[in-house]
Amino acid sequence: MGEKVVAGVFDLSGRQEYREKLARCLEGLERLLADRRFDRPRNLMGLEIELNLVGSDGMPRMRNAEVLRRIASRDFQTELGMFNLEVNILPHRMSGRVFDQLAEELRTGLAYADRKAAEVDAGIVMIGILPTLGSHDVVSANLSDVDRYMLLNEQMAAARGEDFVLDIDGVEHLVATSESIAPESACTSVQLHLQTTPERFADVWNAAQAIASVQIALGANSPFLFGKELWRESRPPLFQQSTDVRPPELRNQGVRPRTWFGERWVGSAYELFEENLRFFPPILPICEEEDPLRVLDEGGVPSLAELVLHNGTIYRWNRPVYGIADGVPHLRVENRVLPAGPSVADVIANAAFYYGLVRALADESRPVWTRLPFETAARNFDTACRHGIEAELLWPRPGRSGGVAKVPAVKLVRDELLPLAAAGLDAWNIEPADRDLYLGIIEERCRRRVNGASWQADTYHRALEAGLGRESALAATTRRYAELTQTGEPVHNWPVGFPGR
Repeated sequence: MGEKVVAGVFDLSGRQEYREKLARCLEGLERLLADRRFDRPRNLMGLEIELNLVGSDGMPRMRNAEVLRRIASRDFQTELGMFNLEVNILPHRMSGRVFDQLAEELRTGLAYADRKAAEVDAGIVMIGILPTLGSHDVVSANLSDVDRYMLLNEQMAAARGEDFVLDIDGVEHLVATSESIAPESACTSVQLHLQTTPERFADVWNAAQAIASVQIALGANSPFLFGKELWRESRPPLFQQSTDVRPPELRNQGVRPRTWFGERWVGSAYELFEENLRFFPPILPICEEEDPLRVLDEGGVPSLAELVLHNGTIYRWNRPVYGIADGVPHLRVENRVLPAGPSVADVIANAAFYYGLVRALADESRPVWTRLPFETAARNFDTACRHGIEAELLWPRPGRSGGVAKVPAVKLVRDELLPLAAAGLDAWNIEPADRDLYLGIIEERCRRRVNGASWQADTYHRALEAGLGRESALAATTRRYAELTQTGEPVHNWPVGFPGR
């Protein structure tokens, strides 16, 4: 059945046509940039959060279609797995009490969704990877019944030509195989969008890349997969391996993976879109009727649909985004680094830290990426994923002496990056009360060396010490996590362990 779908939709001439259309889209983007057609600065940000459906027993519930019917809101959408949802918060202007406003909207929306999920014996949980997920939960039969997901799975599996291999060596060692990309659905994240002008795009993207490791160290929340304790943030290796369409021979040749940190600092958004065409073959070669160059010749704004679709199948941790609003094109940086959760307060604190720090770093006269080798930034990202809040990162030395030095992530944040983030939020005209509240959460997380991953691991080990078996301990940890999320308290205030034990 799958082969018939693939052969019937994408023949050889169709792939050639799509590649040619991609080239025309890229030329259209280049013309839009040259003609300065993009939106003026509007200081807009947006937020998306992927969610898990969990039963009162702490186990995943494959009921997103039923829950979405009950929620009946465009703010909530399907995600890859039947136990996933996504909530989208409308764009907001970065100023004033925007973070408190976001927190209130998110609390209200999630509470409503949770009540509707309860009607089918499920609840909403924000967490990077659900600790109780088993390999039997992430199979093709549990992919959401959406044509795009089905087609994406078929095409990626066909490109791979053999089972996907998961091999993550952390506190414990996991080796598993999958016939499909379904294990990707275990990864639930927060996506932070920031609209920027073409002139500012490279500075914003480079700044976001430089601090990706810091975001992970502070926000790690995915220490378990398939019953094993792995990295403090196991999403990145899981995501890369579950979408890796390269057989071993292509990996050995140095072919880039579709989930990719990147390999250099950039000078423009165009460079990233051009890389997408140069390095990555199309996975979903679906052509639209629009001719982007003809639209431009007639004075219109092309959708660049093929370029946008192709970009959506390349999973950069900081992704360039082309969009159109009110008939005007714009560019965004989509930050995809952070796991979901633990609490609404934590999510908003992570967002405030990111937006403030990116603004400050992008404004610096001597930017950090001119002093930090890209290879070091990539290595920092890997280190932070492995060690979370305990990570030690390589960072440029203060002053003009040059070079980098190893520094604990929590010390780097408290001594250097939090003041920068505060200055960045001031530059956005964020109210001091919002600034201090949410950056205060980050500071306390550093002071106590607690984030979602450390809390999960500590609570799990407490359950083992109390005599529970591995599966029971993971389920108890998940149930306790869900309970504490409902309190609204940030994770650094959560008690470790279980009441009465």
